[in-house]
Amino acid sequence: MNGTKPPSKIAFVIGASSVGTLIEWYDFYIFGMLATILSKQFFPSDAGTAALLSTLAIFAAGFIVRPFGALVFGRLGDLIGRKHTFLLTLVIMGGSTFAIGLVPGYASIGWLAPILVLVLRLLQGLALGGEYGGAATYVAEHAPAGQRGFWTSWIQTTATLGLFLALGVIILIRSNQGVDQFSAEWGGWRYPFWISILLVGVSVLIRMRMSESPMFSKLKAEGKTSVNPLKESFGNKANFKMVLLALFGAVMGQGVVWYTGQFYAQSFIETVCKIEFVQSRNIMLIAILMATPCFVLFGWLSDKIGRKWIMLTGMLLAVLTYRPIYKEFINITDASKRTQIVDNRLSSSMTAFPIIDGKDKTKVYIKKQEDTTYLDGSVFRYSIVDTLMLKDSMYSSRPLTLIFPSMIKYQSPKPFVHVEKTLGNAAFWDMVWLVFIQIVYVTMVYGPIAAFLVEMFPTKIRYTSMSLPYHIGNGVFGGLVPFLGTLIVEFTKSESHPAGDVLAGLWYPIGVASICLIIGAVYLTNKIDKEVMD
Repeated sequence: MNGTKPPSKIAFVIGASSVGTLIEWYDFYIFGMLATILSKQFFPSDAGTAALLSTLAIFAAGFIVRPFGALVFGRLGDLIGRKHTFLLTLVIMGGSTFAIGLVPGYASIGWLAPILVLVLRLLQGLALGGEYGGAATYVAEHAPAGQRGFWTSWIQTTATLGLFLALGVIILIRSNQGVDQFSAEWGGWRYPFWISILLVGVSVLIRMRMSESPMFSKLKAEGKTSVNPLKESFGNKANFKMVLLALFGAVMGQGVVWYTGQFYAQSFIETVCKIEFVQSRNIMLIAILMATPCFVLFGWLSDKIGRKWIMLTGMLLAVLTYRPIYKEFINITDASKRTQIVDNRLSSSMTAFPIIDGKDKTKVYIKKQEDTTYLDGSVFRYSIVDTLMLKDSMYSSRPLTLIFPSMIKYQSPKPFVHVEKTLGNAAFWDMVWLVFIQIVYVTMVYGPIAAFLVEMFPTKIRYTSMSLPYHIGNGVFGGLVPFLGTLIVEFTKSESHPAGDVLAGLWYPIGVASICLIIGAVYLTNKIDKEVMD
């Protein structure tokens, strides 16, 4: 029945489904893109790494709750239909995102700020838990037999395009406002959250014009829809076995490869390699733009040769090359390993005038800045802020130029050092290609996954059955990559090795992908189910 569907009808189905899903991914991603700023706004200013970890934990909470959203909205989708369910998830996602942009910072309302953000982040996760399964199921049930991988791969592009849109909006606003205004409590970082409500409004209008899935409509007309989708999905031994196989043989590995390539890579480039804000995001933007067509390529290819080996090959390449790729990130950005000649004409060193702390009059800050410029155009900037404590606050009334060493109580043993690196053209493109390679792996594991999951489960419980393993694999195993990766590195730090092993965080995605690779190779089938009306 769906083999004769006209191309214009399929194009509208793809477009309407994709626009809404793209916006939901945009909403979900801007939180992660702004994690470093959010950690400063919603937690105490002196919390340091703990604030970033807490923010990443809130970010991860949105992923962890996604399986619950899959159960709630998957059940609704199998009971009342695909269209109305993912229309509801879109409204919940948009409202929650807009509300995050309205929450005052920690400086205004204290610990209520991160609590409110956590609640809204959980609502986001619940909504996304119901969105993807509905969109993928809806498109797959419209797609012609033999082209299911190709058509559903367009839905797969929305996650990456949502990330692209989020990065683009953030860079545009920050470039126009400047660092200080963008990062202020009510600064430009809030605008991407507020813009969401406009995007959601447009998407709702589009989705209102959509008709119900023809397969679900036929089931409903025949009175064959599921009475209890949860029981039939997970209470049935044979179907539950397929749910577990989908999770541990495919989606678990796909999830960690996806979030390593698109989230951990950005976090690593910014926090470990110390590439400045805009350039680090430009690296991601360009790599994403270059790799996105590969989603459709591998989706199309999966219709020809099967889904299994394309996905497993992506996992295998990730396992074998992640550590070499991230070592090369470090080599490119490590000043001690650079072979480029320093341009002494453009390099500079200066010490700023001492500044007395506005509250503690015995505390004096002295900032020293060193800019090292290389002939390839790279600029490595080191800002060192040292703290001096005066023996008596009475000295603070004297001109700072008259403060002698005898007036100083002590000097901080560990000055605060801020490093910001801007890469020259050649090094910049080297970084782009390394990220591009990772995102190609993402397209290999993610491009065919929707068609693969749709073909595993019967129509009447498809929404519920495919949504749960997908969101556990992506929301839990994948979503925890940035948080657990950062946490593992923290555990490797010691007094003798304060930076720790910056590559240690990669063992988590490598380990999960390896396990999934073995299970998938042994137990998954490469057979394509061309008739899914069952």
